[in-house]
Amino acid sequence: MKILTNIRVVELGTYITGPAAAMHLADLGADVIKVERPGTGDPFRAFKGGLYSPHYQTYNRNKRSIALDTTIPEDLEVFQDLISSADVFIQNFRPGVAERLGAGEADLRRINPSLVYCAITGFGTSGPSRDRPAYDTVAQAASGFLRLVTPPTNPRVIGPALADAITGQYAAIGVLAALLERGKTGKGRRLDISMLEAMSHFNLDSFTHYFSVGEVMGPLSRPEVSQSYTFQCSDGKWVAIHLSSPPKFWEGLLEATGQEALAQDPRFSERLQRIAHQDELIEHFTPIFMQQTRDHWCERLLAAEVPHSPAYEANEALDDPQAKHLKLAVSANHPEMGAFTTVRSPYSFDGEPDLDILPPPVLDEHGDAIRAELRRRKAV
Repeated sequence: MKILTNIRVVELGTYITGPAAAMHLADLGADVIKVERPGTGDPFRAFKGGLYSPHYQTYNRNKRSIALDTTIPEDLEVFQDLISSADVFIQNFRPGVAERLGAGEADLRRINPSLVYCAITGFGTSGPSRDRPAYDTVAQAASGFLRLVTPPTNPRVIGPALADAITGQYAAIGVLAALLERGKTGKGRRLDISMLEAMSHFNLDSFTHYFSVGEVMGPLSRPEVSQSYTFQCSDGKWVAIHLSSPPKFWEGLLEATGQEALAQDPRFSERLQRIAHQDELIEHFTPIFMQQTRDHWCERLLAAEVPHSPAYEANEALDDPQAKHLKLAVSANHPEMGAFTTVRSPYSFDGEPDLDILPPPVLDEHGDAIRAELRRRKAV
């Protein structure tokens, strides 16, 4: 189901935020044309050598690539023809860079007045931090989010590029809203979104706690209240448990582990006490879970209806029976690069998931075809 089949997106994006926003639209069926620098393309292409790194592959499926140097008149004309045929334009440069490249909003709106123009920045288009360089870790830190996912002792940055990916998702949502409005009014919009704004909104729970009750949340605030745990098992694998608030889940955990006597322990007998004594509870259960394999514990927890899951690594997760049932892993073959496997988009429209994907393009893979399309369009 390609919901956005008749929508064309021109992406002048690099690294993650812009390409991620365009990928979400491509996953929904939009014709996304990625405009890249001749010879080198998106810098993410060469993040691990070559021009087809896994970093680049992650955010550039379902797109077509054309290499253009807009300082060359012929290429500038192609770029302008692309804009005249587009519904959406996405860029993620620092403020002022797109204008220097001839891709500012005023330039493009003269060509296409109904264009939805999306500009993604680090800190916004005005203010004292406007021109600061921003990457994922910077945005996580500036929004207050990094402190929630950093070990309180021996701190170091961990985890994936959340701020980049999340900003891309927010940008895609904003673009869809602008397209919906344009369908009624015929008027294009400029969408500005910064990584700081996106991550601050994503961190909403932390700010709400601060404004409402004066609580400054830390890395363990949410896991303590939600009674979330991760335990290592005898085979070195992990299981994750989330008890939340219903007493039946705590009681199920005791049943599954043979620890019913803990129900009488005043440290754990009711939820608020378990929150206050979570370290002691973890200390108690850690050696118990080390006595059996992960499969054993998952079977026991399932029988006791305890919310849980194996804490999978990437080489395991998509082999889970439910992941296979949902057909999360999808593959396609690239004529030059060979097999490409990824995770499909999460949408199912009218009960049907979209299992068809295009592999990420090699640099300028579709340049000739796109130029030919534009020539035919001008000839009509």
